[in-house]
Amino acid sequence: MEPFESYSFKNDALIKSIEARIHDKKVTEAMARVPRHLFVDSEQHPLAYEDAPLSIGCGQTISQPYIVALMTSALDLTGKEKVLDVGTGSGYQAAILAELSDTVITVERIPELSQKAASVLNSLGYTNVKVEIAGNKLGYPEEAPYDAILVAAGAPEIPGSLVAQLNTGGRLVIPIGNRLQQELIKVKKMENDIETKKLGGCRFVSLIGNEAWSEE
Repeated sequence: MEPFESYSFKNDALIKSIEARIHDKKVTEAMARVPRHLFVDSEQHPLAYEDAPLSIGCGQTISQPYIVALMTSALDLTGKEKVLDVGTGSGYQAAILAELSDTVITVERIPELSQKAASVLNSLGYTNVKVEIAGNKLGYPEEAPYDAILVAAGAPEIPGSLVAQLNTGGRLVIPIGNRLQQELIKVKKMENDIETKKLGGCRFVSLIGNEAWSEE
């Protein structure tokens, strides 16, 4: 296992490039503490600190660091929140959320990825993260309500079941669009309604399940 120090120069350069676009010191400092190369296979280690998505197998990707920063910043975390991370993937996003919140529940529908992510998160000492296998319903209603939900997969519309898993005042960040192109949307749950804000274009794998896309 290559030490984080081996990539300190590349990591510093990546963080500086993100800081120029995302003016959220808490988020960029959290990202600077997380060794992204440990969340991808060893042959991809030299690419881990590029501002680009990378394949993690099973048709899934680890998100572009800029997009991770953008989505995380939009959640407005204070350190006290219970957060749901939908689409564990490599576990990298869960690690960033764990740096910035009290508790993280992260769900993944592919057991192989879930097990690998849990192993890496455990090896890095993230005791405030629970890795679960996604069920038939979107999210993880068993642990609801949440103060914030981040979805790392694109849906055709804002899923009502995820909004229902939020506390009043809670925030949801999710890509909405077709299977090829989406817009990042921030949703804030009000007493009797929701507020939405567009954050910019993106491209994610498809969210699979009820209120989302089918496997085909």
